[in-house]
Formats: sequence, C-alpha cells, structure tokens
Amino acid sequence: MTDCIFCKILKGEFGTEFIYENEYAVVFKDINPKADIHLLVVPRLHVESLNELDDENLLAKLMMTVKEVTKKEGINSFRTVINTGKEAGQEVFHLHIHILSGGFK
Repeated sequence: MTDCIFCKILKGEFGTEFIYENEYAVVFKDINPKADIHLLVVPRLHVESLNELDDENLLAKLMMTVKEVTKKEGINSFRTVINTGKEAGQEVFHLHIHILSGGFK
C-alpha cells in the first residue's frame, strides 16, 4: 500500500527508530503518546485491521512480539489495545497493537 504511513515507516522513509524488531513486526514509540510508555507493534505485512486478518498465526506472532519487547524493555505491567475501524478510534489503517504503561494522559 503506497499511501500507508506505517508501510512507509517500515520502508525506512521517515528514519523512525525501531526499539525492537523481528521477522514479523517492528516496534516503535507512538508520536502522540497516551501514556508514559506508548509503543506500537506493527506487522511487516500490510493488513488493514483485524477485520481483514486471515492468518490467525500472525496475531499470535504479534502478541508474542508484545511479550518479547515488554520483557526486553523491563515493562512488567501494561495494557494492549487494538482499535478496529474508524468508529473505534483506528486512525492508521494498518493493523497495529498499542502497548501502554505508566501514567495515562
């Protein structure tokens, strides 16, 4: 998808620093944080939302990525959020998982 900001980030077009990555996903800080720690887990494969996900293994791999990055970063208590659809607050239509921890804004 050529106009997807997350696809552009994945291609390195913005120089976004990845704090973690594996073969399935990258993790970086949200530019508009809603908590002291607000990370995004973004799959390398473009999938618009959970509604379009047809590979249940990908979701499991993304959740394992959440576990791996929170362990690496020493985050023991956190919330995960997946917004699906505009009415639910999804702003970027590329599936992603929010990791939020600390004080919420």
